Amino acid sequence: MWSPAPLCALGRRRPGPSAPLQPLTRLLRGEYRDRTSPIRLLRGEYRDRTSPIRLLRGEYRDRTSPIRLLRGEYRDRAPIRLLHGEYRDRRTPIRLLHGEYQELPLPGQGWGRTQPLPPRRFLSNKPKSRRHPKTFPVLDGSVPAVYQHAFKENLRNSEAVIKRYSALLEEVKKGGGENAVLRHTRRNKKLFVRERLRLLLDHEDFLELSPLAGLHMPYGDVPAAGCLTGIGRICGIWCVFIASDATVKGGTIYPIGVKKQLRAQEIAMENRLLSVHLVDSGGAFLPLQSELFPDKLHGGRIFYNEAIMCAMGIPQVAVVCGSCVAGGAYIPTMAEESVIIDKIGTLFLAGPPLVKAATGEDVSPEDLGGARLHSQVSGCSDHFAPSEEEAYVCIRNVVSTLNCHPVPEEDREPDSPLYSPEELLGLAPQDYSCTLPVKLILSRLVDGSRFQEFKAAYGTTLVTGFGHVEGHLVGIVANNGELAHDAALKGSHFVQLCGQRGIPILFLQNTAPQPAGPASISQAEAHSNRLKAQASMMAAVACAAVPKITIVIGGCFGSDSYVMCGRSFSPNFLFLWPNARVALVDSRHFPTVPPAGDWTGGELELQQLKAKLEEESSAFYSSSRLWDDGIILPQDTRKVIAQCLDIMEQKKFQAVSPHPHPIIRM
Repeated sequence: MWSPAPLCALGRRRPGPSAPLQPLTRLLRGEYRDRTSPIRLLRGEYRDRTSPIRLLRGEYRDRTSPIRLLRGEYRDRAPIRLLHGEYRDRRTPIRLLHGEYQELPLPGQGWGRTQPLPPRRFLSNKPKSRRHPKTFPVLDGSVPAVYQHAFKENLRNSEAVIKRYSALLEEVKKGGGENAVLRHTRRNKKLFVRERLRLLLDHEDFLELSPLAGLHMPYGDVPAAGCLTGIGRICGIWCVFIASDATVKGGTIYPIGVKKQLRAQEIAMENRLLSVHLVDSGGAFLPLQSELFPDKLHGGRIFYNEAIMCAMGIPQVAVVCGSCVAGGAYIPTMAEESVIIDKIGTLFLAGPPLVKAATGEDVSPEDLGGARLHSQVSGCSDHFAPSEEEAYVCIRNVVSTLNCHPVPEEDREPDSPLYSPEELLGLAPQDYSCTLPVKLILSRLVDGSRFQEFKAAYGTTLVTGFGHVEGHLVGIVANNGELAHDAALKGSHFVQLCGQRGIPILFLQNTAPQPAGPASISQAEAHSNRLKAQASMMAAVACAAVPKITIVIGGCFGSDSYVMCGRSFSPNFLFLWPNARVALVDSRHFPTVPPAGDWTGGELELQQLKAKLEEESSAFYSSSRLWDDGIILPQDTRKVIAQCLDIMEQKKFQAVSPHPHPIIRM
């Protein structure tokens, strides 16, 4: 309430006892008509001076909140209606005069929020339908007759590699094999890992990461690297899951399994995603201990990351759904909350066989580290679950207590591309000689096949511009030939624009084979200029502080792959099409005839090297070694990109204050 003291000081009040404080609405009704207050000005008594809007813009410029309301959010409302309190739930000038909300809102909170953002609150970043430009030019996605032959060649190659990919995927989905699955489910009374995920996640598709990891390794096949990782929703919230598959080598951890878990944690940290561990691990595979224990990015890094993520305010929960031995025992004990399953979950550093060998004592797994021991005595587990089904219900309830709210869905239907995504199979290049214009691919990825191109006539071997994918605005950088000097400068400019505007960048990578070395001074000068321009674009890509997604649609060769945000430049996600090739040089352009000069090897040696390059550059070799986040089918590309943009959006509006230290359980 206002105080009448200033009015008395001006001699405007009659002497005598003070009258009771009047509500602010009395001011509007004219009790103090002799005061030349902003209210009188807004009521129009001094209309000969100037309009209320000009007064608010001029005389009261230092009052930022009413100005912003009148200039911005409520332009279509009259000031009088605002002052009369029609929108009292907003921070109107009246409420500011009352002094009820003296503190201005923080950037990003909006005028409707009167309290600070609660921790781990997610808000929507999706643009409204009215913000979706419908005026972007429409791309012509029809395949010209001159490219029909290359289209058919690409289609045949795509069908062949997709057939191989599907066969490998079916093999991986069987886990450790039919016998191992039967032993796991019938004798041990456990659920298969994919059934566990079905109970844990919401009933919708999830994004599985690197499903082919661990195949054809030097130490043998380790299907899916012994664990399933991916991103799905729990109670509507995007979460990273790391689920051990005990049917593969009894849950033993191999070097490729450590690498896969570390990549999942990296994605969780980059995108601030809740992590859920389903632990059923037999510990490290001792014969390969030198490859998974001593170095910085070996097994111990998993526990380091858990502590760092907890201090960052990223929640982590765990379910002990099997044996957790040695290093695997630290995962649930370092999580914020953990659930252990009766008669199934056990937790100890050394199991009964080692106890027998060390002390001669016979002890059962349940007595040594069972569910009742850790939930009633040691306190290593926070929740006791009589069955697996109840454990996943419990963990979903735990997630609902994390004060995380799902990103609200907008009521809008983005336009589908005008051209069929199935035609991408004919646009996926078999090799560089079969490459078609990249705009044909873009016309099958972006909403309505609409694309706002940037510098369309300059540096045409690199296509840059803006489009929408399922309503998300993205900047697109796509190879359309050799990355020449002018194309690299154009790319550097565009990437910096996206960084300045906070727009995610989508890289479509199909790099040309490395050109031959310069043969003259003029060629050497052109080569040097090209290197300088590419270095400029490398720096722009590395320093762009926006989410980045890379899709290798063809070749990924040499230094051009760095410029196009290859694995070394840490994109948030990187996927391959099945036809992709990843190598330092393109084996198909590798010579098989010994060059003139000091070459001492023979033609046979060159042929062997070419065959080795051919094998190691395939998409399947790359994905099995986790050089990417998985192979995706061309026709699913738009869906995967939209999922990734949804996932990365959750981070943008997550208000979490870092803590100086992680939660110490005991």
